[in-house]
Amino acid sequence: MEKDFEQELIVRDYLARQRTTLANDRTLLSYIRTALYFLVSGTALFEVNELAHVRQLGYLAFGLSFAFLGLGIFNYFKVKQRLKKGNYLTM
Repeated sequence: MEKDFEQELIVRDYLARQRTTLANDRTLLSYIRTALYFLVSGTALFEVNELAHVRQLGYLAFGLSFAFLGLGIFNYFKVKQRLKKGNYLTM
């Protein structure tokens, strides 16, 4: 079915679809980068021993890291599935 859909597209639409696919990949990489920043920040906050309340910010940073990673992966596969179906109106 996807091959038939690909053949019906004109060149402009095909290239727009490719740009959207690449943008989806870049968005996933941005989510991963943000998750890694929070992971590193959480690790650094755990190493601060002088301030006890900073350790809780480390837990928050770890939680945000996993939340951003999960959100990014979920969003990536949702958009990828819509692109595969050709459903552009609900994006």
